[in-house]
Formats: sequence, C-alpha cells, structure tokens
Amino acid sequence: MTTPSGHTDAIAASRVIGTAVYNTAGENIGTIEDVMLDKMSNGIMFAVIGFGGFLGIGEKYHAIPWSVLDYEESRGGYVVPFTREQLEAAPSYSIDELSGSDGKAARDASFDYYKVDPYWY
Repeated sequence: MTTPSGHTDAIAASRVIGTAVYNTAGENIGTIEDVMLDKMSNGIMFAVIGFGGFLGIGEKYHAIPWSVLDYEESRGGYVVPFTREQLEAAPSYSIDELSGSDGKAARDASFDYYKVDPYWY
C-alpha cells in the first residue's frame, strides 16, 4: 500500500522524528516529535506533532492521525490537510498526557476532532 503521493508504507521511525510538518497553505506548523505505537494492532496510533513555544517552553503537542500525513519530497516534510486555525483549535497535550490511558484518550480525541475513520474498529 502506498501513501497518496505514492510512497511506500515502510519507514524507520528514526527518519520520521524531527521531520517538518506543513499545513495545506504550505506553512511550517511544527515537527514530528514522536510516534505512538499501538502494540495491540501493530500499527501507529498517531504522530506527536510539536508546535509553538521556544526551546520547549510553551510548546503544545498534538496527536495527529498517522494516516493523514503525506510526505512531500519537494518540501522535505509531511503535509497535513488542515488549516492553521484547525490545528490551533485542536486538542493539545503534555507529553505525559499523550501516553496516559495507554494513549487511547488522545487517540480518540484526535480521530474525532479531525474526523478520521478509526483504524481500530
């Protein structure tokens, strides 16, 4: 299976972490800080996107469904199909909150907010 832009589905997490993320307008909205893995389904729950803040102070972390990120070679980063306003209004978390409840609370809120079909049904 390939992504919408034709990339394969296998990639090392170490290549993903630190990669820039852009919105639909081409604005750099942050970077991938981590990925949360679903050990029960052997899939990726969500990407942890950090944006805002300075040197980690005031930075907000967002759980973005992995399936909506599309790598764009020309930008050297991932593009999400959301506006800046949608991203700013999205649920945000501390790093500890992202993994609380086995990550399911952040996952469920993210998939609901972005209206992405859940992979776990």
